[in-house]
Amino acid sequence: NESEWKNMKVYVNVKQIGKKKNKIDKKEYEINEEIKTVKELLTEFVTINVKKFNEGSTENDIVPYLTDKKINDLSDAGKISFGVDYNEQKQDLEKAIENALQSYEDRIYRIFVNDEEVGEIHSEVNLNENDELTFVRLTMLAGRMW
Repeated sequence: NESEWKNMKVYVNVKQIGKKKNKIDKKEYEINEEIKTVKELLTEFVTINVKKFNEGSTENDIVPYLTDKKINDLSDAGKISFGVDYNEQKQDLEKAIENALQSYEDRIYRIFVNDEEVGEIHSEVNLNENDELTFVRLTMLAGRMW
């Protein structure tokens, strides 16, 4: 029965972008316990965060962290953005999901569950109540090539 799907509580480590200190906050999320693949996990997190963003809440917003939007556009100007939109525009859920999945496949970021890296996008993922997830965004180092 579809009406009986359950949620489980997990925690996500999120670096506070733009803060002077390298502070990492642990945020609590309620996610669908039927998630079985990395792709489903990403889709769930993007869906939760786009819904919160579109309702005006950005406190737990990790979508900009997971997408590669605007990075190439702003890198020429010497400024890198994580896709944050300050113009109060609504986010398109399908585009956000597509961008997050593509960024993962392009290895822009990696995901760890309890300090163990999950695999490729179609790999199985086994989540349990109170698991700790960490999203690590990989960035290119600035400097000259030798």
